[in-house]
Amino acid sequence: MKRMSRLMAATAAIVAFGAGAAMAADTVKVGLVGEMSGPFAEFGAQFKGGLEAFQAINGTEAGGKTVEVIIKDVGGPNPDVAKRLAQELIVRDKVSILTGFGFTPNAAAVAPLATEAKVPMVIMNAAAGGLTKASDYMVRVSFSLPTVVPPMAQWLVDNGYKKAYVIVGDYRPGHDTEAAFLEAYPAAGGEVVGNVRTPLMTVDFAPYMQKIKDAQPDVIFAFVNAGDVMAGLLKAYREKGLEEAGIKLVGTGDITFEPSMPAVGDAAEGVVTSYPYSMEHPSELNKAFVKAFKEAAGADAMPSIMAVGGYDAMAVIYAALNATGGDTDGTALVDAMKGMEWESPRGPISIDPDTRDIVQNIYLRKVEKVDDRYGNVEFETFEPVK
Repeated sequence: MKRMSRLMAATAAIVAFGAGAAMAADTVKVGLVGEMSGPFAEFGAQFKGGLEAFQAINGTEAGGKTVEVIIKDVGGPNPDVAKRLAQELIVRDKVSILTGFGFTPNAAAVAPLATEAKVPMVIMNAAAGGLTKASDYMVRVSFSLPTVVPPMAQWLVDNGYKKAYVIVGDYRPGHDTEAAFLEAYPAAGGEVVGNVRTPLMTVDFAPYMQKIKDAQPDVIFAFVNAGDVMAGLLKAYREKGLEEAGIKLVGTGDITFEPSMPAVGDAAEGVVTSYPYSMEHPSELNKAFVKAFKEAAGADAMPSIMAVGGYDAMAVIYAALNATGGDTDGTALVDAMKGMEWESPRGPISIDPDTRDIVQNIYLRKVEKVDDRYGNVEFETFEPVK
């Protein structure tokens, strides 16, 4: 093959530069701030697997443009780092949309930046009540913890569990969950006989379980973080003999987080939780999603609410870009997201046009053996609530 002359090489370089500029103009950058390393690395893996599953099913183009995702590792609940990373994504990487956010403190810290830059911020997981009030540019596709509590409170009373002890992680989502239960359970006819808040990262629940056992409630209602924290709760519940004492364990879906179930084993069997999603959700779309997720994240990977949050974040971003014809004006994108309705792997969902928060079914699930593993099997559905 003949060598290219200097003139031809220079011409080719100019053409390549022009093509690169055109390619950049035809690309929409989405910046994901997630927990990709450290004790909460599974959160980031779930986000990434969920969005990759969406793109595997739906492609990489929306509004006539290629959607590129840039991922930044925040490590864990670290608001200062989350704010710095978001600023880098907006200023240096020129992203048009922010997403991710496993923890409420991180999302809350970034909210003023989204407002100032007029960049939409699509929340994949952070679940404190009223979070979308932090910015007019924030849209949430995960859930709000206070909305998952009332169905559980009513079910407990209806099934004879009249005295409850509440245990929650000591940070804003835990406080919100606690407040929701303290309101909903007595309103349903139950009595709260005690409550306690635990350090965010504690894995030693033995002292708390002994105190709860001594109080002799009918049931423990729990919200703690997934992963090792959840495993510590379940271990202490079993080892302290609360089940044998007739004290049932229930809570939000965080305490039976799917990716942690293999490590927990039969310690989770029989635990009832309320949540917007289960890997076992019986729909064809969910089956396709689980398949695509496993292809993206690994054959042994198990999708959770965080994975479906990644999927639905991309769904609403794609739909907004299609609605605007690829226009990345932040206000136009958020306006397009308001009131959107679509079918998710979790079931029908929509974005409330007033709050920019998700509206969805809440499911009661029980941990049961599914084939050769344990899963959250849905047994009751509560219609969409705000």
